[in-house]
Amino acid sequence: MKIAAIITIFAVLPMLVLAPIYAAAAEPDRDIAARAAIHPVTTQAELQAWLARVPQTRDYPPDFAATLRGQGAAFVIEMSTTPGCVPCGDLWSRLLALKPRYGLTVRTIGEPEAMLRSGRLSLPWIGHPVLWLRPVSDSGRTLPMAIGTDHAVNIARNLYLGIKMQTGVRPAVGVRGMAKFTGIVAPVARVTSGARR
Repeated sequence: MKIAAIITIFAVLPMLVLAPIYAAAAEPDRDIAARAAIHPVTTQAELQAWLARVPQTRDYPPDFAATLRGQGAAFVIEMSTTPGCVPCGDLWSRLLALKPRYGLTVRTIGEPEAMLRSGRLSLPWIGHPVLWLRPVSDSGRTLPMAIGTDHAVNIARNLYLGIKMQTGVRPAVGVRGMAKFTGIVAPVARVTSGARR
């Protein structure tokens, strides 16, 4: 009887010891996943190194250019920025290149407005830049188009999908297409608070 109990204990013991390890491995840590998706950069060299890893959109729907040219003027593209933000400057230059091609309206917004928008959509704030699209006539229908800078072709793809979502395409279709944010952002300044006694 004692031998059977000892065998049972030794048979169950590994499961008790290893179960928490397997459970932890089965559920991905959100912080680890977020860190893997966010690439803070402070120099042009770091920015270019991350952009070199980002695939570029090669295929577009037949109505891509017509949609951007025909409906682009009905929307405002807004970008969060902050002084000294390398990816912000990169994204801004890409938007300025797209602006005349498609007749787009682009402008910047400050960090307070960007954080407020992120909070309304329950998006974690990871840093600048964040690109937003909204109808000219409705500031309440704002959609995030990019988190971090990206190649111009990918930004144009996201703007196309955003316009389609704003004009009737099922959101799930657009979100799947846009779920390729680069996460190339400026580092977020962390505020530390000391306990006063």
